[in-house]
Amino acid sequence: MMSVFSAPDGRSFEGESIVVQEALERWKLRKGAVAARVDGRLVDLTATVTESSRIEPVEAASEEGLEILRHSTSHLMAQAVRRLFPGTKVAIGPAIKEGFYYDLEMAGTLTESDLKRIEDEMRRIVKEAHPVERFFLPREEALRRFRDEGETYKVELLEEIEDDTISLYRQGEYVDLCRGPHVPNTSMIKHFKLLSLAGAYWRGDEKNVMLTRVYGTAFADKEALEVYLKRIEEAKRRDHRKLGRELDLFSIQEEGPGFPFFHPKGMVIRNRLIDFWRSEHRRAGYQEIMTPLILDRDLWIRSGHWDHYRENMYFTEIDEAPFAIKPMNCPGGILVYKSQIRSYRDLPLRMAELGTVHRHERSGVLHGLMRVRCFTQDDAHLYVTPDQIKEEIQGIMALVHHVYSDVFGFSYHVELSTRPERAMGDRALWDRAEQSLQEALEEKGADYRLNPGDGAFYGPKIDFHLEDCIGRTWQCGTIQLDFQMPEKFDMTYIGPDGAQHRPVMLHRTVLGSLERFMGILIEHYAGAFPFWLAPVQVRLLPVKEEHLRWAGSVEGILKGWGLRVEVDRRDEKLGKKIRDAQLQKVPYMLVIGEREVESGQVSVRERSKGDLGVLPIEGLQDLFSGEFDPLGDEPSLHRRISIP
Repeated sequence: MMSVFSAPDGRSFEGESIVVQEALERWKLRKGAVAARVDGRLVDLTATVTESSRIEPVEAASEEGLEILRHSTSHLMAQAVRRLFPGTKVAIGPAIKEGFYYDLEMAGTLTESDLKRIEDEMRRIVKEAHPVERFFLPREEALRRFRDEGETYKVELLEEIEDDTISLYRQGEYVDLCRGPHVPNTSMIKHFKLLSLAGAYWRGDEKNVMLTRVYGTAFADKEALEVYLKRIEEAKRRDHRKLGRELDLFSIQEEGPGFPFFHPKGMVIRNRLIDFWRSEHRRAGYQEIMTPLILDRDLWIRSGHWDHYRENMYFTEIDEAPFAIKPMNCPGGILVYKSQIRSYRDLPLRMAELGTVHRHERSGVLHGLMRVRCFTQDDAHLYVTPDQIKEEIQGIMALVHHVYSDVFGFSYHVELSTRPERAMGDRALWDRAEQSLQEALEEKGADYRLNPGDGAFYGPKIDFHLEDCIGRTWQCGTIQLDFQMPEKFDMTYIGPDGAQHRPVMLHRTVLGSLERFMGILIEHYAGAFPFWLAPVQVRLLPVKEEHLRWAGSVEGILKGWGLRVEVDRRDEKLGKKIRDAQLQKVPYMLVIGEREVESGQVSVRERSKGDLGVLPIEGLQDLFSGEFDPLGDEPSLHRRISIP
């Protein structure tokens, strides 16, 4: 029986069967393809199609194509490592965002200097142009094969697979357990780079052996790889851990792994963010609350956290009764809601909380301020009637847009995350919640991506991913729609009919967490914070000791305006004082020498523009008043002053 094979543009031909890449070649669609979709299913280019199908190429530069290319490069790297370091055992080697890694158990220690050797061997394998062939074995035969080779990690993975037939891939002497698809030949992998080494526990469990993780990346063309590598170098320059030390903002101490210590200058930034957060929430009709850090275990059982989140929680005991340190703020907020009878006239009720939470993260994933065990969420919970859902979601979206775009200048994209595998509650409530979020997005005209299965255990969510100045994305804000908690906690309000009704609960954050958002800002600005956030806004640079008196007078005036000011009183040359102020990313430097003392003026330098000339004090007032400040709460800066 003849089948019909169709191209994306409608062209077609008939045949009993066809190899995918031959079909693409017939349509002149083969160039640039690393795999294909057959009726929407990803397949190798070497796959044979026997039934009527729509065949479309997956190009290397596409999102799916890059994932396939990078996964294939991880196999290439593992093959090279096995050649150079016989006896190496391979674990897992997935493609990840912007790259890939492979976890390896090695007899010796791999060092950064070995990466070049591995890359060179990878290029030799590329030149050898091995076909990448998929083949299948019965499950027991595949188990025997990997046991005989001593591949204990592959054996463990295979023992958990219930399929009778196992998919494997071969390239030259190297065979790996994999579902694919992969590029058809190693010669197609040309533009790659190994980036770094790390330790990784097998399956993320600290009780297991520590493996060597090799990170790398691959791209479809040389130019894209070079752009990425430049971005990586820029990211290293902006690393918030490095800048945090250099600018004396925060530290992570051995005595508190995953628990950041904020220094005085770091607290300035943190408190300015808090002041800004409070100001925006007052304007948006939120009331601020605070709930306890430690609450009875029964509360967490009731909320579902005990069943769905226990492995991430810390516990303690009080008066011989079990308690838990809160990993989330929502159960405490619910108790505040339930502390009195609520009416429909009270809704929507918007309650915000800067709540400190503790979550157990494995030591291997801790990363400066980005991944910590203790952090403060800019949380809020909104209690609404069903007919208020869309309007309130859209109000949150407007607040997020204002904060990200208007204040910090970030671009961002939106994702809708749906029911996860381990979800709590009735499927019908989930469907209703997902539909409500989708309708709110579509009515707002928002461009969003669907992220299936990534919702919270109690409800679907909208996630906001902001993009920093070097193109990296960070998930920060979220809106989670929850029909489950109101049911579990029997939350009610009195409706206009005098009867009890169930409110709907919206969980949301805008910044995400103060710690992580600060880390993002440090890297986004490379430590050169805008004037309103800068720990030190102005540094006075007296040229000689006899100029200190006028510097002290100017300091007093500026502090009277509410500015954050330092005087560099060191016995150093002016050039060094300027360089040090530049290194500390101070927005304005005011040089005071003989001429400035005699005229009652200052010479102004701006960190990016350099010398702005000599200004009287009144001119400084105009200069600083023109700086952007989303708080607008510095009235003293706008009052005219008398000069002593």
